[in-house]
Amino acid sequence: MEETEIAAAIAALAAEEGEARERAARAVYEAGCAAALDATGPWRADKELASLLIRRPTVGVAVRPESFERIRKAWGSPPLADVPAEHHAREFELGRGAGVSLDILTTEEGRGGGAIERFLARRGEGIQQVELPVADVERATVLVRERFALEAAYSEARRGADGTRVNFFLVTAGGGGKVLIELVEEGGKPDDPNSAI
Repeated sequence: MEETEIAAAIAALAAEEGEARERAARAVYEAGCAAALDATGPWRADKELASLLIRRPTVGVAVRPESFERIRKAWGSPPLADVPAEHHAREFELGRGAGVSLDILTTEEGRGGGAIERFLARRGEGIQQVELPVADVERATVLVRERFALEAAYSEARRGADGTRVNFFLVTAGGGGKVLIELVEEGGKPDDPNSAI
């Protein structure tokens, strides 16, 4: 999916018509998943690492604050996630349980800095990351470092939204583009262990 098509789909997340919003959400989700599948193919071929992937990914979409509010309102004002203050971000989740999982992300107004603000300044609205839920973020981080010679953003996992533990890797996809992969360890049971990326 081209950048212009992704941008149009992101804009359509705030459409009045529910079917148009759902089509847009599916298009953005599929584009993010395709990029992650391409970038992490070798990870999924590694038996131990693949066993840590516990369910389908979530695609993180960075939008400007005004888009964030329009999209949130169009989807019935889903609850905001509890984001650590040092991230300088706001987020909410769309589509979980409907075959699509998106996190809509924006900057926290009035507080400069943060990865989302830098992404928006550099690239504008778009797919910022793809989150891969894992059973053990520390072990998954070690495996990616040792077996694929990639450096994590953090020396050890940090607290993410809603009490998760996270770490990040910038991974090169087959076409040479980069995909930010977020390893996310959550509490509770995985919703479908057979649908991991």
